[in-house]
Order: sequence, then structure tokens, then C-alpha cells
Amino acid sequence: MDWSWSFALEIVPQLVEGVKITIFASLLGSVLAMLIGCTIAIARRSNLPGLSSALRYFVEFVRGTPLLVQLYVVFYMLPDIGIFLSPLTAGVITLGVHYSSYTSEVYRAGIDNVERGQWEAAKALNLSRFQVWRYVIIPQAVPPMAPALANYVISMFKETPLLSVITVVELMSQARIVANINYRYLEPITLVGAFFLAVSVPAVVGLRFLERHYGLGRKYSNDISVF
Repeated sequence: MDWSWSFALEIVPQLVEGVKITIFASLLGSVLAMLIGCTIAIARRSNLPGLSSALRYFVEFVRGTPLLVQLYVVFYMLPDIGIFLSPLTAGVITLGVHYSSYTSEVYRAGIDNVERGQWEAAKALNLSRFQVWRYVIIPQAVPPMAPALANYVISMFKETPLLSVITVVELMSQARIVANINYRYLEPITLVGAFFLAVSVPAVVGLRFLERHYGLGRKYSNDISVF
């Protein structure tokens, strides 16, 4: 099949609509993953009986099951028990929860890397538990984790095409619609790859900058692979 520039330019506006949904889902999913992941990491250090073990099993369960299966469960099975979510809402929640299981391990590695003397100094100053986390631990733990966290944001962005299975009309889904209507697949699919590269390449460059700036990002990325 020959490449047609006129057709490619004609379908760009339609694909841009899909790009907007892809980026929107990625951003919301990333924020959710960061918040839930941080909450899990902190909660796993709680003294409440059984909480740490329960969260550890939850993290392993989520990491051990495919994102595609989780999407089907949330969107197609939850309505059987009376929980109805829009396609985009179901997709964002599933992405956020799925990647929170990974970001929680990044947070855990960063928190464990804070020197014990910092905890003891905070205790000596009679700081509350909230103040210890807010002013002592989190500011020291989070910056070195930035490269590993950013890596998961990029991974989430590249997995958003899976949302098409729950009828979210994101970039890949929009491209398939255009291709099926016009019986031309070369231009839509090629443009999808170009759009993903246009976002991913600058993000990777930024990730490398973070790794060089903080120096420990690669260490955390390697550490979490063995958890």
C-alpha cells in the first residue's frame, strides 16, 4: 500500500482527539498511582496488626495479574454487583491501582533509604507522626525516586491503548476506527506510532536528566525489580 500524504493530513484532526484522551487518561492515572502508592508504602509501616501483610498480598496480587484482565473485571464484572463506571473512569482507576502496586515499591525503597538518624532526630524533637513524614522523611525520600516514578508514568502512557477493550476511544481506538472506515491502515497506524514517539522521546530525555541529577534513580529502578 502506498503512503498518501493527503489522507494522512486529513485524518490528523481525528487522531488528535484520541491523543487528548490518551494523555488525559495517563495524567489522571499517574496522579492516582502516585497517591495510592505513597499511601500503601506509608501504611505498610503501620503497627496495626495484619495491615502490612494484607497490603503486601494486595500489591503482589495486582502486580501478578495482567492489566488487561483487571480492565475486564472493573468494567465488565463490577456491574454485576451494582457498580457502574464510565469507560474512561474505569480505565483511569484501573491504571492508577495497577501502577500504584509498582510505585508503592519505589516509595518503600526511597523511605527505607532515609538514614535511621533522621528518624531518631525527628523523634528527639518530639515531632508528631504527621510532621515527621511531612517535613523530614518525604522531602528526603521522594526526589531520588523521581526517575523511577517517571519511568512508570511513561510505561502507563504506552499501555493506554489497552483501554480500547473497554470502549475508551483513545488514540489507538481512534486509529482503528479511521482505518476500518477507509480501508487504509498504513497511515493511521504509522501516525499512532509517531504520536507516541513525539511524547515518549522527550519524556525519556527528561528521565535521563533526572537520573543524572539525582544519581540514585537507576539504583531504585533496579531495587524494585527484586521485591
